[in-house]
Amino acid sequence: MPLLLLFFIGYSYAARNTVVEGIRYSSYESHTRVVIDLKGPVEFNQNRIHDPDRVFFDLKNTSLSRKIKKAFSVNDNAIKKVRVAQFKKDMVRVVFDLNKIKNFYAFILEKPSRLVIDVYPQKGNKPIKNQKQKKKTVIKGKSYEIKTVVIDPGHGGKDPGAVGPRGLREKDITLSVGKKLGKILKQKHGMKVLYTRKRDKFIPLNERTELANGNKADLFISVHVNASKQRSVRGIETYFLNWTNENQAMKVAARENGIPLWKMKKMKGGLQMILQDLARSNKKEESMRLAHSVQSSMVNTLKKKYRKIEDLGVKYALFYVLVGAEMPSILVEISFISNREEERLLSGDRYKTRIAEAIASGIGSYIMEKALVASPDMKHREVSFTESPVSVEGPAALLSNVKSSDGY
Repeated sequence: MPLLLLFFIGYSYAARNTVVEGIRYSSYESHTRVVIDLKGPVEFNQNRIHDPDRVFFDLKNTSLSRKIKKAFSVNDNAIKKVRVAQFKKDMVRVVFDLNKIKNFYAFILEKPSRLVIDVYPQKGNKPIKNQKQKKKTVIKGKSYEIKTVVIDPGHGGKDPGAVGPRGLREKDITLSVGKKLGKILKQKHGMKVLYTRKRDKFIPLNERTELANGNKADLFISVHVNASKQRSVRGIETYFLNWTNENQAMKVAARENGIPLWKMKKMKGGLQMILQDLARSNKKEESMRLAHSVQSSMVNTLKKKYRKIEDLGVKYALFYVLVGAEMPSILVEISFISNREEERLLSGDRYKTRIAEAIASGIGSYIMEKALVASPDMKHREVSFTESPVSVEGPAALLSNVKSSDGY
């Protein structure tokens, strides 16, 4: 009986604790990302200690899987070593031994549950010795080059995304448009195109950006379809990463992140300063320019054939899939699947093709603008990226036209 009692006590303890199933990392030029895989939700505390410099994360109500390696070396610009242990009977502690770092940020992802930690080294740290460095030419002579684009068809697999009144699924639309966009960029413009998914497969949000960073992509384009409880709502909008208090933008981000709106609002205090800092160092201005170029192209292209297209503008919000991107990155919402007429359009191949062509044209306009900035005499160089150039507003206009109640 005592042994049986101990068994049930142990079983009860294991059942109520979230299991820490694995720890993995990826090293990039600007930061190191550590992902802690969890079997269930978690709350955590974090702290930093000096002499020697290290940070630790205490995961509440957690137990450590026996399969986890208790310590491993990273040895890059940011992290020397990662250690993990069952600190208390109901708490797992993860410790990072650091090199000289600028800052670190941590956030929770769900479905599946993960704690994601990005650590940013100080500028001037010695190059990473054990990381393969790929050379990338951004400005070659007098031309501006975008070589690699990552296309991210939203949702997939067990995550259907939004579903229309007639049963059309977001994951199917985004995959179709994403493939069409990739084909145009590759065949017509000679770009290297990578996909976060090429079939109906579930890919966690953090792994999508990690693919782009790992391949040193020049642009990241995440394709989604919008939805609203009000069936009459329609239109096209494009987002870049930043915090917002605007309720509708937060609703869109919460849905794409796969979490309730109240959780998005609850995270404000912990993430607002993080995002402001990340935005300064992670291509916010370039992402904003790219968003305006793509939005303008989509609206101008589609209005020629579809008069009821509504321009909902360029906005910003906290999209997990954009967090940590080292390149200009945007998320496009290509019509409302909840609107019966737009769902009908999205079900047709012609409309999806025109959307893909419009996004490609917007990318081309962005590249041409960058080329002119990099080299004022580009007018003597033949550029054939877009058949019909789309006008792009200047920086002051871009700032004044970003739609949010916060200002910028």
